[in-house]
Amino acid sequence: MMQNASAPTNNTPIRPKFSTRQLAVIGVMTAVTCVLAPFSLPIGPVPISLTNLAIYFSLYALGAKLGCVSYVIYLLIGFIGVPVFSGFTSGPGKLLGPTGGYLIGFLPMALIAGLLIDKFISRRVICLLGMVAGTIVAYAFGTIWLAYQAGMDWKAALMAGVIPFIPGDLGKMLLAMIAGPQIRRQLVRADLFGN
Repeated sequence: MMQNASAPTNNTPIRPKFSTRQLAVIGVMTAVTCVLAPFSLPIGPVPISLTNLAIYFSLYALGAKLGCVSYVIYLLIGFIGVPVFSGFTSGPGKLLGPTGGYLIGFLPMALIAGLLIDKFISRRVICLLGMVAGTIVAYAFGTIWLAYQAGMDWKAALMAGVIPFIPGDLGKMLLAMIAGPQIRRQLVRADLFGN
């Protein structure tokens, strides 16, 4: 059968979703998360970890969209069995276990905080408020899942998974708020930042 000569052809080259530069920076920030997140201090059912600090820095280094991509890659690396979760753990059991809600909750945290950081990068207080708002959402995800999985009431879940972490998490946010804009400026200057 002859092809219609007047049929339109699409010779537009397919453009990759991410540039090589973006992929390189995503890879670096995913590696940073994989290195920092396993180090944890067990203080109960929920350990103190550096996962959220790595995410905050990723948001400054990559922006909201690429920061979320970096975190999803980190989750997938842990899900398939590489011990990158807190306490050098991994696998589906970790994501579905009592602390899995916090790991999942870090994704909306990254989105909320990242959008405000992108929009108000020069207004540090708003960036801090974005991190606080995102962290509250992550706390909610984690508390609901911890209460369900561990058979705790809300008060016990808050005491185990939120209250002890507030001072440290505020410290991590302040550190990211102070150092983050400088990191982004350096990446922009080196032409390594771009959504």
